[in-house]
Amino acid sequence: MKNQYRTHTCGEARVGHVGETVKLAGWVDTIRDHGGVIFVDLRDHYGVTQVVFNDETLMKGIPRETVVAVGGRFRKRDADTVNPKLPTGEMELKADSLTVLGEVSNPQLPFEIGISTQSREDLRLKYRFLDLRNPEVHERIVLRSEITRFLRAKMEELGFLEIQTPILTSSSPEGARDYLVPSRKHKGMFYALPQAPQQFKQLLMASGFDKYYQIAPCFRDEDARADRSPGEFYQLDFEMAFATQDDVFEVAEKVLYDTFEKFADWRVVAPPPFPRLTYAECMLKYGTDKPDLRNPLIIEDLTAFFAEADFAPFKGNPVRGIVAGNSVNLPKSFYEKMLSYATGEVGMKGLGYISVLPGAELKGPIVKFLTEEKQRELIAKLSLHENDTLFFISDTAKLVDKFAGQIRTELAKRLDLIDNGAFTFCFVTDFPMYGIDEETGGITFTHNPFSMPQGEMEALTTQDPLDVKAYQYDIVCNGVELSSGAVRNHRPDIMVKAFEIAGYSQEVLEEKFSALFNAFKYGAPPHAGMAPGLDRIIMLLTGTENIREVVAFPMNGNAQDLLLGAPGTVTERQLREIHIKVR
Repeated sequence: MKNQYRTHTCGEARVGHVGETVKLAGWVDTIRDHGGVIFVDLRDHYGVTQVVFNDETLMKGIPRETVVAVGGRFRKRDADTVNPKLPTGEMELKADSLTVLGEVSNPQLPFEIGISTQSREDLRLKYRFLDLRNPEVHERIVLRSEITRFLRAKMEELGFLEIQTPILTSSSPEGARDYLVPSRKHKGMFYALPQAPQQFKQLLMASGFDKYYQIAPCFRDEDARADRSPGEFYQLDFEMAFATQDDVFEVAEKVLYDTFEKFADWRVVAPPPFPRLTYAECMLKYGTDKPDLRNPLIIEDLTAFFAEADFAPFKGNPVRGIVAGNSVNLPKSFYEKMLSYATGEVGMKGLGYISVLPGAELKGPIVKFLTEEKQRELIAKLSLHENDTLFFISDTAKLVDKFAGQIRTELAKRLDLIDNGAFTFCFVTDFPMYGIDEETGGITFTHNPFSMPQGEMEALTTQDPLDVKAYQYDIVCNGVELSSGAVRNHRPDIMVKAFEIAGYSQEVLEEKFSALFNAFKYGAPPHAGMAPGLDRIIMLLTGTENIREVVAFPMNGNAQDLLLGAPGTVTERQLREIHIKVR
């Protein structure tokens, strides 16, 4: 059927269209009046076409961002006016008619569309519909759609079945705060928005489905971070019956590598198999459970080496070292700024270092506390070379790894060691099942309460809870956690014991997780899965540093929708209907 507004889009014009009578529709992007001739860039979802008006009256009183339909003929531009930056840059439309389709009543725009990303975030979010007209911002949302479609195709190719799970569900103690929804029909009762489809996807496995996935919305009342949206986010949620950790890793490697390889443009994607690092290894070598493997610096444990050294700052505390190669000849200000960063932003007491001079001579305030034999031992232990600098971090066992990780990251940034043209992945495995709750001092789950402990019932009954490892794992890309997952605990007896250790009685377990607990009593298969974060995948592939840049209508960092005004007040009648009184 013929479209009454346009025959072509603003991204279609090519040399082969010369002489065609056409109609375009879009937004007036720029206006250039050359005295008798007006040039307009007309923009739509697909691109930009230059329109030439010899009749100035057609454009009279029309401001930028007006929506218009323009009729005329395509013609080739003069050679000296070709725009090689545009796919349509060899062509232009000589206009002979114009119809206004959408007026602009306030021509004073809150920001320039083409450079909207340079405006304040609150202004961009308030006028998000204008911000999304910026081709750069617009393209990110287009790419999001393409990536989502590709992920769906990969999951279908691997035999997964897409199944939607409920949005209104019950509240459960899963870690973050729930968003609660009061019930009108059941006075004093509440639904919760799902923090993840965790229980439902496990119930699907107990229901006999073999491979489930969905692009799942998740809702958590958490504070925002650069890589975390407040309120809602989306993840590629999948679960597999009769599966082990290795089976999940095989799917994750296939899907994530293929996705990044397709959309990475010029950047290099490290191929599978992805390295597998234990949680303990990550904390010791990288100072974080989200290691950026583009950073070549490795943290060394020097606690035993300094055990007998008469150096007061290291007494009684673990010691870590980081070797920065070819750094001796850096200006003195480099070391002063690193010290300032360590004592200021990080909160360390200091940052010691030793330099390796020609002839393997060590220089630095710590050297005098080391015998010549210990100096040679240090050189051999760390394979130190001329011009290397060895930085030292020492603090309590609780803080030393975290501090060392921050220094490792900052050194890599300041020494320009990180390859921004690469994507590197790793799996982090063997997370502790339990930890100490800082508020109560009691034992609590550290990760996912539905995970299978390594060693199963025997581990829970014979080991110190803090020594029990779980079949829990993360996948990390460039220092960003994309996903967490686990082999699930599908046995009711092990589940009762696991929750008992964390302070939940069987009665609480049966109340809060009754459906899952009961389902497992009727025969559930071993199952496992994970859920890579869609928003974070797109953030990495677009090279943006804030997750709000890849969401069409995000909340701000304070969990507010500035466009629609949420959260907002409601009427007293609405409150009465759901049996709520504000106090």
